[in-house]
Amino acid sequence: MKVQLEGITLLANDVAALASFYRDVIGFKTVVEEEHYVEFVNQGIRLAICSKPLMADNTNQHPSFIEERKGQAFELNFECDSPEEVYQLFGEWVEKGATAITEPIVVPWGHTNGFFADPEGNIHSIFAANPSN
Repeated sequence: MKVQLEGITLLANDVAALASFYRDVIGFKTVVEEEHYVEFVNQGIRLAICSKPLMADNTNQHPSFIEERKGQAFELNFECDSPEEVYQLFGEWVEKGATAITEPIVVPWGHTNGFFADPEGNIHSIFAANPSN
C-alpha cells in the first residue's frame, strides 16, 4: 500500500484576503474560488485555502477549528532557480504585502534563504541553492 501527499489546505479566518495574497503577491493562479474555499493551480501538490468555520462544520465543530490558533503550525518552502531570484522575489513580495521576518542571507547549508509571513501570520521560507565554487 502506498500513500502520497496530494494537497495542503491552509486554514484561514479571512479566506478572501489570504487567497488574494497567494494570487496577487505570490502569483498562484486560481482554479476554484468560493466564499469559504479557494484552490490554486499547482503541479504536484494541491494548495487550497479553507475557512475555519467550514472545517468546523465538516468535523462536528471540533475545537481546533473554533479556538484561536497560537504559534506556528506549518511552513511552506518556495524554491527559486537562483539566489538573485530569492532577493528579487522577496523584495517584490514584501512590497506587495508580505511581512519580512528575516531578509535573505547565505546560510551555512549552502542556500540563500529568507523568511516572510502571509497576512494570517504564517511564516514561510524562500530559498535557492547557492552555485558551487
